[in-house]
Amino acid sequence: MELLYIILGFTIGILSGYFGIGGGFILTPVLMLIGYAPVVAITTSLLYAIGSSISGVWAHFKMNNVVWKTALLLGISGVAATQFAKPFVLWLDKNGYDVTVIPILYAVIIGYFAYSLLKKTNKAKAVKIEKPGLFMTLIIGFIGGLMSATLGVGGGFVMVPLMISIMKFESRKAVGTSLVSVLMIVTAGFISYAVTIEIDYILGLILVAGALFGSQVGAKLTSFYSNDQIKKYFGLLYITTLVSILFELFNLDIAGISVLGLYMIVLLGKFTKDLLQRRHKESVS
Repeated sequence: MELLYIILGFTIGILSGYFGIGGGFILTPVLMLIGYAPVVAITTSLLYAIGSSISGVWAHFKMNNVVWKTALLLGISGVAATQFAKPFVLWLDKNGYDVTVIPILYAVIIGYFAYSLLKKTNKAKAVKIEKPGLFMTLIIGFIGGLMSATLGVGGGFVMVPLMISIMKFESRKAVGTSLVSVLMIVTAGFISYAVTIEIDYILGLILVAGALFGSQVGAKLTSFYSNDQIKKYFGLLYITTLVSILFELFNLDIAGISVLGLYMIVLLGKFTKDLLQRRHKESVS
């Protein structure tokens, strides 16, 4: 069983490094699908996101994909937001609303961002902005922090699409910058939950072990794909996660896990195929 959790951590870690997310927005639904209470899944996912983010930040730092000032502003605002969200989540758990409200929140938010990433846009070239307005940066960070503490995610799954669509960051810069702020946010969120929520730390550390390697792989993969391809795969990931959550709401847990697992297998298969083709071309030339 431990091996399966390492593989799960590694796989989600690849997606974390590739998409600039902590990995929690995938891991939290998976843990709920296999029977963990939402508040325990949230806390475990935040612990996982710390490990995956550390690994991803280091990889993107080496590739110069981090805009530090923006990352710090997003992180500070997000950390503040986690303290507003925690009482709400604990209230949901205490009154038994968490098993319904949290999946519905996931579904609504993921559905919106899937649409925003996949909708057709005009062909005009986006202007890269690496010094966005202070107010907008703080708002996006605050939204990321709220989502992090409420849903057990890094916040990157919200911040990356907003950085691309509103702040006009190119995808790689959005991914690398997001991961720095995600690391700050999930650390604060995990500490605030860990003092009151009991989790399986062995499980968390096993997942983190896989993430440390997977995030490095995912970060390097961003250099092989265009910004439009990254956005497209991100949007498809949202849709797949949305479908799995809807299955969970109707108590079709096996179907939910199967859909999410199939997408990850297909995407990782494509990554492997493209990487082998690239290596072959390099060897021939």
